[in-house]
Amino acid sequence: MAEALPNPTPTGPGNAEHDHAISVSRLPTGQTVAELLLGAVTAAVLSIVLQFGIARIGIVEPSNGPEALAVLGTTVLLVLVFGAVVLARWFPQARWLRLGGVWVTLTTLSTLALALPLQGTRFYYGGSGGDNAFRMQYMTRMAENLIPADMNYANIPPYYPSGWFWLGGRFANLINWEGWAAYKPYAVAWIAVAGVVAFTLWSLSLPRKLALLAALATVLAGTRHGLLEPYAWPSAAWLAPIAVLTWRALSARARAPRGALIGIGVFTGFAAITYTLHFGFSVLLTVVMAVIIGVLRVRGGSSVGGTARELFLRLLPVGITSGVIALVVWLPFLLAGGLFQRSAAQHYLPEGSAFLPLPMTDPEPFGLLCLCGLVWLVGYTRTNRIAQALLVVIAAVYVWFGLSTLALLAETTLLAFRLEVVLESALAVAGTLGLVELVSYLRRRLSVWHATRLTVFAVVIAVTGSLAVLQHEMSSGLSSEKKAAYNDYYPNGTNALAEEESGEPGVWLDELHSTIGELTHDPPQRDILLTTNYDLLSYHPYWGFQQETPHYANPLAEYARRAATVRRWAHAANSAELSSMLQHSAFEAPDVFVVRHHVPRKEVYVPEIIDDADRVNPPKGKYSVTMKADAFPRQPNVHNYPVVFDAELFQGSDFVKRRVGPYTVIARR
Repeated sequence: MAEALPNPTPTGPGNAEHDHAISVSRLPTGQTVAELLLGAVTAAVLSIVLQFGIARIGIVEPSNGPEALAVLGTTVLLVLVFGAVVLARWFPQARWLRLGGVWVTLTTLSTLALALPLQGTRFYYGGSGGDNAFRMQYMTRMAENLIPADMNYANIPPYYPSGWFWLGGRFANLINWEGWAAYKPYAVAWIAVAGVVAFTLWSLSLPRKLALLAALATVLAGTRHGLLEPYAWPSAAWLAPIAVLTWRALSARARAPRGALIGIGVFTGFAAITYTLHFGFSVLLTVVMAVIIGVLRVRGGSSVGGTARELFLRLLPVGITSGVIALVVWLPFLLAGGLFQRSAAQHYLPEGSAFLPLPMTDPEPFGLLCLCGLVWLVGYTRTNRIAQALLVVIAAVYVWFGLSTLALLAETTLLAFRLEVVLESALAVAGTLGLVELVSYLRRRLSVWHATRLTVFAVVIAVTGSLAVLQHEMSSGLSSEKKAAYNDYYPNGTNALAEEESGEPGVWLDELHSTIGELTHDPPQRDILLTTNYDLLSYHPYWGFQQETPHYANPLAEYARRAATVRRWAHAANSAELSSMLQHSAFEAPDVFVVRHHVPRKEVYVPEIIDDADRVNPPKGKYSVTMKADAFPRQPNVHNYPVVFDAELFQGSDFVKRRVGPYTVIARR
């Protein structure tokens, strides 16, 4: 009969005897660091190798073949995972060999599930549109800039954390790819790394077999909400195990666990340089945990002063470590006065932020897992440290939703919907621990014959439920994002399906890029564009005079003033006045205008054959640039409007222009 799975150690924050008896971490500091580094490197390298192999499959899309292969591969791997938990005695006894097997299994599982459906495209889920346009723009910028820079604006320190994208730029340089092209393999590799690192972090608080199951539950939660923001998923995936470690470190009565506290600070700093929202939530969570522990200690008879001093001294290394790491990315922005600038980044209130997430009410397998997690948390809160910590995480997420709603009074939000993945990760892990607890309890009370069959039944249910989550995401959850990855246009004017429709803006990307180079004779990183085709900024390291939307604009760039400046240019009396306005602009003026031939709303642009004369001397008329204004709290949260220029404004000797399809490229001499 298979050996019964051990239970998490029961203890409460007020139990002094247990606090003295239990170690904050189950692994030594040196071993933890070694496993984190080796595991991350193994996952990254293996994922990249697997992806390059998958890209050679060559299945012609559209097809269900890649999904069929992904389902087969993930099914085999899920059987291996649950088999390893139940039949651990049949696996190698050498510690590093067993760890290597776990790393390879988790990495392969994540990579196959994500990369196989994308085997015929160079784009990641979501293609090149929407938010991916900004992510690809940042990757393209970092591939060209060794020193972190804003994704769009020249000579302005970056506002959005550059840590993940800066490393992505180095990855693009390593494989000698352009930044936008490196985004997909880099994103998939990071998701694989997140699962492997989560296993090690859970191993700090759980036995290895339970840590493996917790890591798998985390991976499943990530497939639902964490994949579309691959730079945010690592900090989301690691937040729950770090929260458990934080709870244990702050509540331990023994000597201050400096290694654990510094590790918590490293995680918080990592969140600060990759995803600011998770940094803010982590800080709130840590402070709330300290307050709860302090209150419980004072109620147990400890002095207020002594408790406050002890907890402060434990929070201090966390704050110092995270602060030092955060300043590596944030210091230039802060020195430039960015702290006092108002940002529109949080002006977004989708349905997911208006309503509280209740994943435990979902009748699907993942919802049932979350429901089991909620039951286990409620039942074990008084006796189990892990349950206590996870319950605090879940409660903090709902508090964040409440604060985000109250923030509407200040005309902003806290983007609460982005924490739904944290909530589901915590509930999924809790559900896993609860089901293991239930199976172990039943096995101890059954005969050998019945216990063995119960184990087989549990494994079958676990494999089936896990596979159901993965299949749902591959078949419907990510279907629209996959479709975009195949339909959106590459910079050469075609897409993964070899389609080329003349009415699509993406068809003209290659010719627009080459025309800009011919007119300016400068490399892209030396040109500032005012463009109505923002995909150019995603594929080439041009600087943008204006970001596509105010919500991704650097507050130091003064988006509203720039928009007003463009509108003033459009009202210039003549070409000479426009040239003078550009020369004396408060902002560094664009070197190139990429404008669209203005068509009244009731007319439809019909592609036409353009002769060489039209290319050099575009017909008279009007040009337009599409711009956006913040419409928060409306949904959609942006208002599109055209800024229309009279073509006569660009007739002077200071401009040279050429027509490209529905566009005209105008360069300043």
